[in-house]
Amino acid sequence: MPDETVLDWFRRGWEHDDPDAWIDSELGGDVYGLGSIFEEVRKHGLPQPETIDELRELLNEHLWVEGDDDGAFIRLGEHALRVRTDDDEVDLAYYFVDDVAATASPDRLAFLLHDTWPLPFSAATEGRTFDHGVPVRTVRLVPPGPESVFSVRLCWESPDTDRNLDLAGATVFPGLNLPGLATQLRCAEDPDIRRWPHDARLLRALVAPRETDIGPALERYARLPGYALTPTILDRTSTHDTVHREMREMMSVQRPAEALLRLDPHIAQVGRYIDNFFGFDQWFVFDTRWAAAHPDLARSLLRYAADWDPYAT
Repeated sequence: MPDETVLDWFRRGWEHDDPDAWIDSELGGDVYGLGSIFEEVRKHGLPQPETIDELRELLNEHLWVEGDDDGAFIRLGEHALRVRTDDDEVDLAYYFVDDVAATASPDRLAFLLHDTWPLPFSAATEGRTFDHGVPVRTVRLVPPGPESVFSVRLCWESPDTDRNLDLAGATVFPGLNLPGLATQLRCAEDPDIRRWPHDARLLRALVAPRETDIGPALERYARLPGYALTPTILDRTSTHDTVHREMREMMSVQRPAEALLRLDPHIAQVGRYIDNFFGFDQWFVFDTRWAAAHPDLARSLLRYAADWDPYAT
């Protein structure tokens, strides 16, 4: 939007008689609940806010959000507004960020502000390091080393939490790069595999016997139908051949035409098509060399997998 600050945008909204039409023209579509503040302006003649503090007070009193029992879902700072709600089908969040915030915190906001698919796929040279500084869950397949692989799945009703926000965090496989991940996953004999994060078990199940590339596993993921992926198969057995065979029985014959897939040496990306209403869920698997080339994008993606509010971690 052309406004210099978040406050300026909301002040401009005070002037419009049809909030829904104005939001649609400004933002390219409906944002669930956002129009409620402007509807209240019309009903009650609310004064136009002069400061961020005044806007915060008005939003807390008049902006409609669902599931907010303790007032924690509307978070307005000097340069960014973060709102969480749900539309009875999924959790969702929306953000207003000004240029000052975007420039000051790219390691928090770069993923949210990246508006094209796929993510860039260039990678750094061997030997570059990456310090993520974000809470992650660790699965050890090999001894620790200078490189790591990170898995971030953004999905509808994550089996780890049964939500699509409140995600449990990314998974890291230390000591590996992306080309070596598939072999180590299928050869894993850890007796505690069933205690791994769901996404790590799912990725292992998608890798075929004798396969050495993670790309085909993500192509199979794009062929899995439905909304939430039940963890029942993954919980029932840890034998790789058995769990892979049962996983293949769930797959469609071919990948839907709408599905998105991009495979590169140091990042693999898939958008699994659900339907026209829910759209896609996404899975990013990348290693240290990709993250070192795109550190702000990598850290912000890892943050989004840990908390819906990029300023919370």
